[in-house]
Amino acid sequence: MTTYVLGIDGGTESLRARVFDLSGRSLGDHAAPYATDFPAPGHAEQDPEAWWAAAGIATRGAIVSSGVDPADIAALACDTTSCTVVALDVAGTPVRPCLLWMDVRGHRQAADVLATGDPALRINGGGAGPVSPEWMLPKALWIKQHQPDVWARAAKVGEYQDFLTLRMTGRWVASLNNMTMRWHYQTRHGGWPDALLAQIDLSDLRDRWPAEFAAPGEVIGPLTREAAVHLGLPQTCQVVQGGADAFIGMIGLGVTQPGDLALITGSSHLQLGVAMRETHAGGVWGTYADCVYPRRHIIEGGQTSTGSVIAWYKRNFAPDTAYEDLNAAAAALPPGAEGLLAVDHFQGNRTPHTDALARGAVTGLTLKHTSAHVYRALIEGICFGTRSIISAFGGAFEARRIVVAGGAVNAPFWLQTHADTLGLPLEVTEQPEAPCLGAAILAAVGAGAYPDIDAGCAAMVRTSRVIVPDMDAHAAYAPIFDRYQAAFGALKKLRE
Repeated sequence: MTTYVLGIDGGTESLRARVFDLSGRSLGDHAAPYATDFPAPGHAEQDPEAWWAAAGIATRGAIVSSGVDPADIAALACDTTSCTVVALDVAGTPVRPCLLWMDVRGHRQAADVLATGDPALRINGGGAGPVSPEWMLPKALWIKQHQPDVWARAAKVGEYQDFLTLRMTGRWVASLNNMTMRWHYQTRHGGWPDALLAQIDLSDLRDRWPAEFAAPGEVIGPLTREAAVHLGLPQTCQVVQGGADAFIGMIGLGVTQPGDLALITGSSHLQLGVAMRETHAGGVWGTYADCVYPRRHIIEGGQTSTGSVIAWYKRNFAPDTAYEDLNAAAAALPPGAEGLLAVDHFQGNRTPHTDALARGAVTGLTLKHTSAHVYRALIEGICFGTRSIISAFGGAFEARRIVVAGGAVNAPFWLQTHADTLGLPLEVTEQPEAPCLGAAILAAVGAGAYPDIDAGCAAMVRTSRVIVPDMDAHAAYAPIFDRYQAAFGALKKLRE
């Protein structure tokens, strides 16, 4: 019998299931969408029952697409959006729609969490913050304070990940991945954040959180009979713990060793690195101990607006020009766009400055400059932002290998500019759906096909191409990057 595994990616707009063989080859996939409601400014909600319905549709569709006998699927694992908070009754039925990851109604509660100064906040810029309203504690506190009747009925409070695990196995088990990076659980410094919870009158959250947890790659158990029927899988299929989509995407990119970095691109950028040691410093998030791999630390940075800046430019200033033409015109110009400098803080800065009021800028304009110059400057500014974050990681992280996923892998000019500004090669893998593949690798480990995640990555992740930096361009960018670094302080003075 040939063994196959299933990776399930619960995203913001849909749930996708993908069947893989043990070499990491994708055999078939299917996606099922669900709706998001925005009942008020800053609010974003989804119906958890819609996730479960989508899981049945997507899983069955992926199996049909793959042509695989469902009896040969040994295990599955899920990745999901992180900080998507669910409240369930004793029976596991939602008592309200979830608070989706992008929901920021708990901004005042986030300020209250930060004001405690609790040692558990070391993962938030070394204690300086911020605590994002997207995270678990602000959202749970908002429910308790604003919907006490819902809170009274909520016997279980967890995440999208935990809801799927409960529906699949009947067990209420948290992911160590989410706990360490968004719940303030500390594997090396005291475990559960009981003192922090007490200071914000949220001690009763502990009774609602899962009492059990499992690290990524650990087996939770087989499917229940009802779940097996719903998903079209054998009851013998093992459910293996996953975690947050971007972090499980690190596994799907083969980012496993100290000095490895996942550069996840899209409307925003996320930088996730395997650190050399534990560190907690201003301007970065983490490090998170044992978050993805045992005995390793993950460091996190992020840019709020990247691909969204380029989409803004095209929408407003070049709606009838193809991206290929924009990129070709920009690539014909020299590094530095002949004196133009762009700052990418169109929606504030997440790291390393952590300033929601920071704003974008284009400076150095002359009558010589064209739309191609502006476009190139915007791309370069985004790439400088990535370099700024990696520089802010400090001595705890030395970038030795960078693997890219997301929209930028389809834009050669953008990839080359990233490589040139960093002065480092970039790798692109064969499988673009890194979170799905990461979940499949975890499933393969849980099924016993590989002894650990490292071995699973070695067998199932392959590099398809390498973008080599132009070191002459890198040298030309050095003084321009210094100007970019100075621009944040100069622009801040203008709004003080």
